[in-house]
Amino acid sequence: MSLLRTEQLGIDIGQRRLVAGLDLVVEPGQCWAILGPNGSGKTTLLHCLARLRQPETGRILIDGQPLESHPRKALARRLGLMPQDNHDPFPLQLREAALLGRYPHLGGWQWEGREEVARVDQILGELELLALAERNIQTLSGGERRRLAFATLLVQDPALLLLDEPTNHLDLRRQLDVLQRVRRSLDHSDKAALLVLHDVNLAARFCNHVLMLMPDGTCLQGPVDELLNAGNLSRLYAWPMQSVAADGGRFWFPQL
Repeated sequence: MSLLRTEQLGIDIGQRRLVAGLDLVVEPGQCWAILGPNGSGKTTLLHCLARLRQPETGRILIDGQPLESHPRKALARRLGLMPQDNHDPFPLQLREAALLGRYPHLGGWQWEGREEVARVDQILGELELLALAERNIQTLSGGERRRLAFATLLVQDPALLLLDEPTNHLDLRRQLDVLQRVRRSLDHSDKAALLVLHDVNLAARFCNHVLMLMPDGTCLQGPVDELLNAGNLSRLYAWPMQSVAADGGRFWFPQL
């Protein structure tokens, strides 16, 4: 059974249709890149998939059942969203913020125990955040906040990972680290991921499927090797694109 399915999904902003008639199937082990120009509906699509916004038409199925039929807490065990921006209204410590990811797995009056704290510290250590565990999150840099958001998603441990520009604010090494960890989390598991990305080369390197949100509201979708070509990318970004072959793959860049 597919993790996620959309049927004739339509998404509008004002009088403009951003996504029209999207039929998407996401299977375990798949890593999808969502590509498109600014304003094409990438974030809005993720918000619909995460049940933060209602689509105008169509429906969304998780594990074969309508999205709205899943209780909120149960749904949070099946999918998790790393948002594009992080808002920190409360002065939590970094470890406390990451522990919030365990909430869907706890009972009504249950508190986090030693196992949850140990798991959080393990993930913080892997992301080089453990030394900041007692820092007020409102004092973190932009890159540190992004790594905390990613750590919280890993702590939540959903089957479907929705990541909105996960490499935003990150230096090159940490961009690669985040994307490598996403891919490793999908290997030999029942998980899948959808990532909004602006870097075509990162999409080509780390994703096996791509969804292109075209400027006219139509969508192209399929295996990365089939869809990432000069014609599709030039149409997507309204700019001529070309590539060079290196290290057994292709690297894309705009013509200047």
